[in-house]
Amino acid sequence: MRPKVFIDGEAGTTGLQIRARLEGRADLEFIRLDDKDRKDTKTREEALNQCDLAILCLPDDAAREAVSLVKNPRVKVLDASSAHRVQPEWVYGLAEMARVQPDLIARARRVTNPGCYPTGVILLLKPLVGKGLVPKDHPVSVNAVSGYTGGGKSLIEAFEGTTGAKEAPFTSYGLKLEHKHVEEMRVHCDLTHRPIFAPSYGNYRQGIVLQIPLPLWTFSKTIGGADLQSALAEYYRNSEFVTVVPAREVNAIDKVEPEKLNGTNKVELYVFSNDRHRQVILAAVYDNLGKGASGAAVQNLNLMLGLHEIGNLDLSKKAAHF
Repeated sequence: MRPKVFIDGEAGTTGLQIRARLEGRADLEFIRLDDKDRKDTKTREEALNQCDLAILCLPDDAAREAVSLVKNPRVKVLDASSAHRVQPEWVYGLAEMARVQPDLIARARRVTNPGCYPTGVILLLKPLVGKGLVPKDHPVSVNAVSGYTGGGKSLIEAFEGTTGAKEAPFTSYGLKLEHKHVEEMRVHCDLTHRPIFAPSYGNYRQGIVLQIPLPLWTFSKTIGGADLQSALAEYYRNSEFVTVVPAREVNAIDKVEPEKLNGTNKVELYVFSNDRHRQVILAAVYDNLGKGASGAAVQNLNLMLGLHEIGNLDLSKKAAHF
């Protein structure tokens, strides 16, 4: 029998993208609710307990409520909200973060999908912290710009609705230093201190450029950019979705484009270094709606249901806009 999948919150940004990526999957059966039933608790509860995998594309409080409605012990839950991302009883759904992670995801009954910004931070920093190349107590700073779809339907409407032409080309936010992704970054990178996180939106639809500056002259160990490059390249040597751009290519470019991987589940990592000044900028480029959300969710779905991990993760051109 084909496993049954129910997307609770299918009409939202992430839900629509997950659904688009799953179109044409003959190995899955979908439980779908009529528009009038999507907010009916009883109908949702029935669907949540009839499926093999429930994907929650809901605000945090609604996701917690949905989990409480699941009484069937056979049901696996994949939560795309931030409600459970630092909860130890939930498996963190970033398959590339550790060698054992795909197996943990496959065996788990509760998996939390990563946040868009923490995805890049963890892929860049976790291997380096684990190898002792970046100290756990280093005061990490993260700068990132995302396409406006990262803000969900309200921000999409602000940019694409009747007032869209008035939106600024660049908007910095999170200035109270309480962004909900920060603790997720700290926990899963095994950092001592909360990173300083400076997120922003650009006036373009999707794609992230994320940067972590590292003043190597402050480190107690003498390391260079080549050490960081080598460590990341080895860590992701056999990765299907994470590419560490070779140093010779990095040295030949002076800019990175946020939209180059849109519609895919891929990530590119860069190590920009100046050995004379002992300074490095780690950078990641990926689609905030792909590897930063729905692409990762479909990758996790495949693992949780024992299906081919790399199948149907990219978005077809005809479904790329919603």
